[in-house]
Amino acid sequence: MDDLVELALRVADAQGVVHADVRVLAPQRYIHLGVRDGAASALTDATSTGIGVRVRTDRAWGFAAATELSATEARATARLAVRLAVAAGRSAPERLKVTEEPAPRGGRYTSPMARDPFAVPHEEIVALLSDAEARLHVDRAIKSGQVSFQAWDETKWFASSDGGSYRSRIVHVGAGVQATAVRGGEVQRRSLPSSFGGDFLQGGYEFIEGMHLPDLAERAGREAIQLLDAPTPAAGPTTLVLGSDQLALQVHESVGHAVELDRIFGSEAAYAGTSWVGPEAFGTLRYGSDAMNVVADATEPGGLGTFGWDDEGVAAQRTPIVHRGTLVGALTSRESAARLGLSKSGGTARASGADRAPLVRMTNVNLLPGDRSFAEVLEGVAEGIYLETNRSWSIDDRRLNFQFGTEIGRRIDHGELGGLVRNPIYSGMTPEFWSSMDAVGDRASWHLWGVPNCGKGQPGQTARVSHGASVARFRHVAVRGG
Repeated sequence: MDDLVELALRVADAQGVVHADVRVLAPQRYIHLGVRDGAASALTDATSTGIGVRVRTDRAWGFAAATELSATEARATARLAVRLAVAAGRSAPERLKVTEEPAPRGGRYTSPMARDPFAVPHEEIVALLSDAEARLHVDRAIKSGQVSFQAWDETKWFASSDGGSYRSRIVHVGAGVQATAVRGGEVQRRSLPSSFGGDFLQGGYEFIEGMHLPDLAERAGREAIQLLDAPTPAAGPTTLVLGSDQLALQVHESVGHAVELDRIFGSEAAYAGTSWVGPEAFGTLRYGSDAMNVVADATEPGGLGTFGWDDEGVAAQRTPIVHRGTLVGALTSRESAARLGLSKSGGTARASGADRAPLVRMTNVNLLPGDRSFAEVLEGVAEGIYLETNRSWSIDDRRLNFQFGTEIGRRIDHGELGGLVRNPIYSGMTPEFWSSMDAVGDRASWHLWGVPNCGKGQPGQTARVSHGASVARFRHVAVRGG
C-alpha cells in the first residue's frame, strides 16, 4: 500500500500541480446482521478497496478514484486527477486559497477495543440477536420484532505531496431493537436504545455485550403495548424536556448541519443545503440561551467522528461552536477556513470512501452538560411533557424551521413524570427554540449517541457522526399529537 501511495503521488506531481494527496482504503468492510420475527433478515459481510487521488492547481481541484489496487490503476487515477484539475482551472474565476497546516509524519491511529467485532463468529452474534428478538414478543399485539447489529472497518493509508503521511484503522459498532405493536387501526413502534438502528460507538464488541440487548428488547415490547392505549398530548405551547437521544438529533439537524462552512457559503445549495447562519455571524450571532455550549470534538473517546487526522491530513481537534449562546466557530476544511479568513482548518474534511472527495462533515458535535440533575430539570415544571426517541423529522434547507415527532412521551406534573402519551410532535424555529432552553442536565444524563446515516453531497456520501447531550428543558414550545 505504501508503494501504491508513493507511485500515485509521483505521477500526480505534474506541471502546474501545487498539491496532491492520496488515500488508499484496504479494506473498507461492513457487516450487517439482523433477525426479524424469528428469522434472519440481514446477513451481509461486504469488503471493498479503493484508491482516491486529489490534486490542486493554483485555481482548481481535481479528483479521481479506482477500485483496483494496482500500479497501472494508481498511475491512471493520478493522471486523470491532474487532467480534471487543469480542465477545471481554465474556467475558475479566482485563485484557490487554503490554510497552511502541519503535516502528519508517519502518524498512527487505531480504534481502542478489547474484542475485535470482525473476529467474533457470525453465529455468536446471530444467537444473541435471536435471543433478544424472542424476548421482544411480550404480547400477541406485538406483530413485528427486529434486532440488528452493524460494524464498519476502515483501514486507511494517507500521504500528501508536502511530506505528510499516516495510517489508521477505525472500527465502529452498534446494535438496536425495535418492536411494532398493532391493535385495530393503531400502530406503535418502540426503538431502543434509540432509533436509526440503535446506538453506535467507535470500539469493540464489548460495547454490544454491554448493551444487554435481550433486556432492551423486552422493555421495547412492553412500552410498544403501553403506547397503544396512551392518549395523544394536548395541542399548544408547553414546557418541553427532551431526552438525551432526541436532543442529540436536534443538535445534529439544527446546529451541526447549520454550521458546516460549505453550507454557509452556499456550496451545498443544490442538495437541500444552505444555512440560516451567514459568514459574518461569528462572534455576534445569538444562537441560543446562555445555557447553550456546543463543541465539535474529534478527540472525544468512542465517537464516530473521532480520528487521528482528517482526510486532508489535519490533526483532530476540539473546536468551540457555541459559547454561552453566541456562535463562535464552524466546521471547516482547509479551503473553507481560508475563505472565511481563518488561519487554521478545524480538521473536519472527511470522505465516505476512497471513491469520494473530502468535504466538510460533522465530527462529534456535542452539547456540553450543565449543572442540573434530571430531577432538578423537572423541578418547577407545573405542567409539561418529556419526549424521547425520534420517530420522524422535518427541517428546511436553511436549518431554521423544524418539526420532530418522537416515539414516546410522558406528562410532567409538578416536577414528576406521569403517564405516557403517544405520537407527540414538537416544532419551532432554531434560534427561538435554543433561546428557550433554561436548564441542561449534568454529566449523569449526558450520553454520546452514534448516528450512522448522515447524508450529504453530490454524489452522495453517508457519514457516521456522534452527538453528546444531556436532558434539557425548553419553555413555551409548540406541541401537538400526530
